[in-house]
Formats: sequence, C-alpha cells, structure tokens
Amino acid sequence: MSRAARAVSIDELRILARRRLPRLAFDYIDGGAEDEVALAGNRAAFDSLRLVPRAGVDVSRRDLSAEIFGRRWAMPFGIAPTGLSDVAGHGTDLAIARAAAAAGIPYILSTVATTDIETIARAIPGGFWFQLYMPAKREVGHDLVRRAKDAGAGALFVTLDVPAPGKRERDIRNAFALPFRLTPRVLLDIASRPAWALGMARRGAPRFASLAPYAPPGSTAHTLAAFMASQITADLVWEEIARLRDLFPGPILAKGVSAPEDVDRAARLGLDGVVLSNHGGRQLGLAAAPIALLPEAVQAAAGRLAVTLDGGVRRGAHIAAAVALGARFVFAGRPTLYGAAAGGAAGAERAIAILRDEFDRTLALLGAPSVADLSPAMVRT
Repeated sequence: MSRAARAVSIDELRILARRRLPRLAFDYIDGGAEDEVALAGNRAAFDSLRLVPRAGVDVSRRDLSAEIFGRRWAMPFGIAPTGLSDVAGHGTDLAIARAAAAAGIPYILSTVATTDIETIARAIPGGFWFQLYMPAKREVGHDLVRRAKDAGAGALFVTLDVPAPGKRERDIRNAFALPFRLTPRVLLDIASRPAWALGMARRGAPRFASLAPYAPPGSTAHTLAAFMASQITADLVWEEIARLRDLFPGPILAKGVSAPEDVDRAARLGLDGVVLSNHGGRQLGLAAAPIALLPEAVQAAAGRLAVTLDGGVRRGAHIAAAVALGARFVFAGRPTLYGAAAGGAAGAERAIAILRDEFDRTLALLGAPSVADLSPAMVRT
C-alpha cells in the first residue's frame, strides 16, 4: 500500500504532494494571490467555527446522501473545477473524475482542464458538470456550452470572478508558464523530481484540451496558452449569463459570487444556483472567506435558488458546518489534486475517502442521523 493510500488527512496528502512535485508545479496548485491572505482566510474561517452536538440521538444508522437538481448524490460534496490539473501528473483530470464517479459525487470539469469535454463524458457518462470561463470570443463560449450539453453535462457553472488574472506571486517567482520556461533555476527544480520530470518528458507539458479546436491551426502548447490568455474577458454581465438558458437547458449556476446583492440578482434572473467562492484565494488577495458570507447569502436567496460554496474545505467537519449553515452543496478542488499528486488515482480516491469518513463521523458526533438533521443551531460563529 502506498503512502498516499495510508494518509489520514488532507494535510498529510498535501505534504506528500509537496515531496513529489517540483516547486513550480506544487506552488501552482497550492498558491494564492498576493500575500495569500484570502487563501489562508478560507481555512481559518472554517477552523474558527465551533460545533454544538445534540446528545441522546440514535445515530446508529446514518444517511450521508443529499439531493440537488433532481439527483441524489452520496454526500453533499463534489469536486470543484481546477485548471491545468495534469501539472500534478498526466491523467490527473481523469483520475479525479473517475474517483468522484466511483464515490457517487459530482465532478466539475473546468474550461481550462487538461482533458477535453468529450473524453471526460466518455469516462464518467452522466456524472460530470461543466464550468465555463466565457471567452472574449463569445462564439467560442457558446460552442463550449453546446459541447457540454451534447456530452451530457448535468449542470453549467459560469465563472464571474476572473475579469483579470490574479497576482499569484509564487507563479511569478517560479516563472510558471506553458510550455515550461527552462531557465537554469527551473531545470534544477524539475531535475529534483525525476519521476515527475520523466512523465512530462514522455508526454509533453499539459495543455488546454477543450480549447484546442478554437486556437489557430498548428498551435503549440505555447500558442494555445497565449490564446487562452487573450480570451480573458472583463465585460461579462448578469444578463448574458441568463441568456445561456437558450443554449443549455439544465441547471445554470453563477460561480464566484460573494455579495448578498449578487445572490439576489442571480435569483431574480432565474438562475438555479450560486457558488460562493473567492476562487480558492487565487484572485482578489483580500477577498472574504465564502463560509463567512454563507448566512447572509442564504438569507438573500430566500429559497429561490441553491446556495453552494467552495474555498478552504479540508475536513469532513467543514462540509457539515457549511451544510448546517444552509449550503446545499460544498465543493473543493485542492484535496483531490493533492491526493493525485501524492499517489495518482489511488491518492485521489483516498482524498475523497478521508472527507467522506470525516463527514460521517461528524454527523454521528453531532447527533445528526442524516444531512437533513444538520441545522444552524449546531454551529457557533
């Protein structure tokens, strides 16, 4: 059994991932914007909560499952979209997607994933959702939505919090770019992790697979990355998201929402949900933690749409606390990336298993036989 398969916490998988990956790859996965205040604040906000259990409750049988958008999942937790996941090792997107499907939880594929929409759909038919970065060329975005629909995506998540790139200083210091810039420092860094380096040498640097059809003919990893950078748009507005209903008949959620006024706006436009998110602390350096904003968001939603969140989730108790405070679903991206980096497919499976076990234990210790029994009275902020 590998060390990743024996890991007892997400933090332990993170340590193992750090040992296996060169600095530029680990920092890309692990890092945040500027002084990383938002990154640290996401976790700190969860860890500042205190849970209040109910005693004398029969919890000998526990139901971890949760329903959203007409489908019941094994627990109210799914895999958040992550870009360039294969920087953790080739096949990471597929490994995480398959681990999620095996665990009975949803997997959200990123627009800037390193595996294309159709490949993921074949690997986990009916088990994936799609996240859209609306490109400057709107026809590209609309075609991505069409492809997701045709491939059977169960929901569409439209990201709103990237009107400009965040200042990720670890990546700047590491000269992180695609293809990798082989400076003497980078070469030394990569050479320190020979197994990772050999895999990249055999299969090449990760690339934005779903975007490849829209780049100029004959594009390399470098020109494809440049094409993606050119497509960042600062003019995406709410009404345009609502009009995606003409292209995608399933649930549509706005991802990257913080203010309660925006939750209300999404509801009034008829969206099906929002994801409270600060992009894992990778965009606005001083962004508020989503879990701290959750009670106001639930109040603003007033039952009109599903309020979900991501950011800082590292424990099953974090999932339970968020659901108790009103989140319909909770997402995380880094835990399974750490797992996959630490131990491939087995590591991704282990990350999900850790969170499931902790969530189950938390329900029992809280005196909550089911997800429906979680309530705000169980959480002190």
